[in-house]
Amino acid sequence: MQLLALFASRPARLAALAVVVAGAAVVLREPEAIGAEPSAMWHLARLRRHAPVPIPSPAPVGEPKHGRRSTSSTNTGTTSLPGSDATPSDSAVSLASGPVRPTRTSGAVSSLPGSAADVAEERPRGHTPASWPAGPEPLPGALLPNSRIVAFYGNPYSKRMGILGELPRDSMMAQLRATAAEWAAADSSVEVKPALHLIATVAQGLPGRDGMHRLRMPDSLIQQVAGWAEANHWLLFLDVQVGQSTVQRELPRLLPYLARPYVHLALDPEFSMKDGSAPGTRIGTLDAEDVNYAVRALEALVDSLKLPPKVLIVHRFTQRMLTNSDRITVDPRVQVVIDMDGFGDRPLKRSVYRDFVVKQPVQYTGFKLFYKNDRPMMTPAEVLSLSPVPLYIQYQ
Repeated sequence: MQLLALFASRPARLAALAVVVAGAAVVLREPEAIGAEPSAMWHLARLRRHAPVPIPSPAPVGEPKHGRRSTSSTNTGTTSLPGSDATPSDSAVSLASGPVRPTRTSGAVSSLPGSAADVAEERPRGHTPASWPAGPEPLPGALLPNSRIVAFYGNPYSKRMGILGELPRDSMMAQLRATAAEWAAADSSVEVKPALHLIATVAQGLPGRDGMHRLRMPDSLIQQVAGWAEANHWLLFLDVQVGQSTVQRELPRLLPYLARPYVHLALDPEFSMKDGSAPGTRIGTLDAEDVNYAVRALEALVDSLKLPPKVLIVHRFTQRMLTNSDRITVDPRVQVVIDMDGFGDRPLKRSVYRDFVVKQPVQYTGFKLFYKNDRPMMTPAEVLSLSPVPLYIQYQ
């Protein structure tokens, strides 16, 4: 009776409610400790935030650069971005920077925005064991492991898909130069190679004319971004989100670009919907067979055109995104990077990197950083504390 009388008062009831809510928050919160398994809630949140965005079709010849663009059935009336500079002349690129040479410093990283001068001294530097992973010796001209690639990801047709399209071209390229310089200051043991990472085949929520749930970017856009990279002596990655198509169907159209020495390839299993689902409704998957098809295609280019080795990026942040990863072909002509593509707080990102990249080694590792969705975004010094140390860094 005394207990009932206690809860009859309004303050007591509010206090009891607060206890219940706090308990529920503990149960539902994302894991914070290093090594905790990422929750289903986290993956769902990532998928919602990273879901494919309909991309405007290229404007007809003679249409003004700004304003509404014509759209195909896959676009559902998407308009171009006001003030977008998705179609500037390639000749406007005048500042060629090329690779960022490492410079010896007094132990502190640069003071650019977001740098980690204080953290660099406190956090131990990671290392890559000589035994991880076993693989062929790099061929002459190979980018890895003596370089670190720092890439800006996205598509100039969309401000929502990454920094490559979020900022005007000149601002984006200036920020990439500054970011590359920050990495060169943080780790003087390797040369930094700036890169543009263009989503060249974009998964779509609607099926489109051929029912494949993907939109191929026009040659004009690929040529344009390739021109930006070439003028600056940077690398270019062409990223493929196959939707309900396949790597085998989508890759051949990109081979003429991949024949260029500075152009490389990336595959995104998240938007490979082998079960017939629409992209963005669940996380997709690729198999080693799909990756090996891409490896063989790149090998053939390297051999036939006498090119330096190619780099192949494969994104991953769950177990099922990449099946039979132990069967991926490792060949000196194609350097395979498994890129940790999840966002979240620092402990969670380290956990995903360990569980889905480090514990299932293929060859090299990468790490993705999200300007908006990481809480907060890790600094170069913090990423360099990982073991093995990632050699491919991507910013979205």
